[in-house]
Amino acid sequence: FTVYDSLINNFSLRELIIPTPVSPLYIVPANLDLAGAEIELANSPQRENVLRDKLKEIKSEFDYILIDCPPSLGLLTLNALVSAELLIIPVQCEYYAMEGLVQLFEIIREVRASLNPQLKILGILLTMADNRTNLTHQVISEIRRHFPREALKTVIPRNIRISESPSYGKPVVLYSPRCNGAKSYYKLTKEVMKRVQKGIR
Repeated sequence: FTVYDSLINNFSLRELIIPTPVSPLYIVPANLDLAGAEIELANSPQRENVLRDKLKEIKSEFDYILIDCPPSLGLLTLNALVSAELLIIPVQCEYYAMEGLVQLFEIIREVRASLNPQLKILGILLTMADNRTNLTHQVISEIRRHFPREALKTVIPRNIRISESPSYGKPVVLYSPRCNGAKSYYKLTKEVMKRVQKGIR
């Protein structure tokens, strides 16, 4: 059973939590069924609050809950925005990703105004950076110029080990802990925790 069964078939998230090899990390799994949840939720009353209501049941049992979203602005992502307190926005170092960021900020403003006034942006994370290209340097420069407060210092590089790790069923920090990609995620973790502990203004 997966998160689909919680959103659509009314399973408690507590029933779906499974441990991982990284103690004390737990996950609620998802699969391709989740794509269908977007359509099935469309006619539900309070459809944007389904995930938030499910998370309330388990929120007190964990220090942090991370919600991984699809790369689209549909109903599943809206549920995540309504449920979340802090938001990390991954941005690929490509031109069209910057255009999408402007659209996303408008949606965040609307969510704050009507559905979740507590939502705060923890940071913008630049990913898939290829430092050999001028485009990567231009995108990083533009993001930091337009969003100096939000842009995280850590940049995740394009890295073959990151690409390989899912096929081995492991995060890169377990699959190849000394590669540049893993080191970047270690740095990201420290930076994110520092921002969380300081509090986001």
